Amino acid sequence: MDAGSEGLTPAQRQALVQIWAVLPQARLVGGVVRDLLIGRPVADVDIATPETPEQVQETLTAAGIKTVPTGLAHGTVTAVIASAPYEITTLRRDLETDGRHAVVSWTTDWREDAARRDFTINAMSRSRDGALYDYFGGQADLARGLVRFVGDAGTRIEEDALRILRFFRFQGRYGVGQPDADAMQAIMQRVELITRLSVERVWSELQRILTGPNADGLVTMMAQAGVLSVILPEGFTLGRFTGLVQVGAPADAVLRLAALLEKGREGAAQRLKLSRADTAFLLAVSHGPVPEADASDATLRRFLADEPARHLVGRTWLRQATLLAEAQANTEATSLPDAQAFAALRKRLEAMPRPVFPVAGRDILAAGHAPGPAVGQVLAHLRNWWMAEGCTPSREACLAQLQHGFR
Repeated sequence: MDAGSEGLTPAQRQALVQIWAVLPQARLVGGVVRDLLIGRPVADVDIATPETPEQVQETLTAAGIKTVPTGLAHGTVTAVIASAPYEITTLRRDLETDGRHAVVSWTTDWREDAARRDFTINAMSRSRDGALYDYFGGQADLARGLVRFVGDAGTRIEEDALRILRFFRFQGRYGVGQPDADAMQAIMQRVELITRLSVERVWSELQRILTGPNADGLVTMMAQAGVLSVILPEGFTLGRFTGLVQVGAPADAVLRLAALLEKGREGAAQRLKLSRADTAFLLAVSHGPVPEADASDATLRRFLADEPARHLVGRTWLRQATLLAEAQANTEATSLPDAQAFAALRKRLEAMPRPVFPVAGRDILAAGHAPGPAVGQVLAHLRNWWMAEGCTPSREACLAQLQHGFR
C-alpha cells in the first residue's frame, strides 16, 4: 500500500492487498478516494474493476476469498475478508434511466464509468500504486468545498432524482460557502421528480440531512429551492427547527422532524413509512404537557408515571427551541430562554427512576371487590391517590389505602 492510505484501518489495508494481488487492475472509487484525500476515516471501501462480475467472482473464489453475488445485475460482487464486506463493481455505462433505476452494460473505460457518477468529488479513482485518476476536477472541487455535479446537472438529476437530496447532504459535509449555482438551478427546475422516488429512499436520505453537519442551513436551502415543500407537503416551520439545532439538542432525526413539521404529523409519519416506534415518538413529543423548570420531584414523578423520560425530554427541547425562535423573531425581546434551567430539568428527568404503580386489577379482586367495571374504577381511584402522594407509596401502603378508603 502507498503512503496515502493513512485513513484506512490495518484490516482494510490487508484486505486490499489480497484483492489487488488477484485483481491488479482494480481501483478504489468514490467515497473512499474522497475521504482519503482529506484525511477522514474511511467507513466503506468500494472498488471498481474492468473485469466482468463473473470473472471477478471466479478470480476471488479461486484465491480462497469468500464472495457474495450482492448485485450481479448491476455488476457488483462483495468480497468478504475478515468478516468485512468489500464491494467490487464492474465498470459500467448507463443504457437506460428512468429517474429511479438504470439499465447498465459493462465497459472497460474508466472515464465512461466516472461520467455516470453524481458529483465530481465522488468520481475519482485510485490505483494500487496510489495514482489518482480525476477526470472532472474532483480534487480541486474538494479542496475549495464545491459540490458540483459531473457534467450537466440536469441530466444527472434526471438519471436519479435522489441526487437532489444527496446534493444537500454532501453540501453539508463537504461544501463551503454558497452552493453551486448550476446545481441549484437544475434542482429547482426538476424538484417534482422527487415524487417519483420511494418514500423509503426519501426518508433514508432526509434522516442523514437532518442529523448531519449544518442541518439548519441545509434545511433552509432546501426550503428556498422548493425541495422541502415536495418532501413535506403537510407544511413546515423553519424557525423552531433552526432553534432546535442552535440550542444543542441531540441529532435525533425524529425529534428534528417533529420540530420541522408544522401540522399533519400523523399523516407525514404514515406517508414516510416511519416505524411504529418512531411514529409514537414523533406524536408524543409534538403534543402534551412540558414540566416547568422549577417543578418539584413529586411533580416530575407524576409526569414520569404517565410517560417515559424520552418523551418528556424531547418536549423540553422543542419548548426551548420554540421560545428561542420566538425571541429571535421578536425584535423587542430582551431575553432568551434559560438554557441552564432547561438543562437542569432534563438532567433531573433522565436521572429519576420511572415510578410504576404497584397495584393491579387482581389485587382489587383479592381485596373482595366483585369482578366487573367497578374494578377498573376502584383501580383508577387508587392510582389517583398514589399520584397525589407523589408516586411514592409502596404496594403495602396502596393495599392498606384500598382497605381503608375504597371498600
